[in-house]
Amino acid sequence: MLLISADEDREPDVVSDEGMRRFHEWMADLERRGVLRAHEGLYPSRTATTVRVRDGEVLRTDGPFMETKDQIGGFALIECSGIDEAVEIAAGHPAARFGQVEIRPVR
Repeated sequence: MLLISADEDREPDVVSDEGMRRFHEWMADLERRGVLRAHEGLYPSRTATTVRVRDGEVLRTDGPFMETKDQIGGFALIECSGIDEAVEIAAGHPAARFGQVEIRPVR
């Protein structure tokens, strides 16, 4: 699983013509490789609802749990040969240029 995150204030960089061109090239590469299983973008973190249970009480908070500029903006589920290929794929995502892509194995 690739967790794609960046500073949400950089969104104009992502949706620029150049950003979208890079994204479409990245997606085409994943499709060509046959490794893409799912890819979805997320609404901004301000639309999040965070749920925690403490002492049996459900606590619901509007907004993200993390107090940070970088927020998860989307994910891609890939099936590849190993960590080296996953790193290569993650490095190709346009958000890796100004944010980060975290790789996590799926159980």
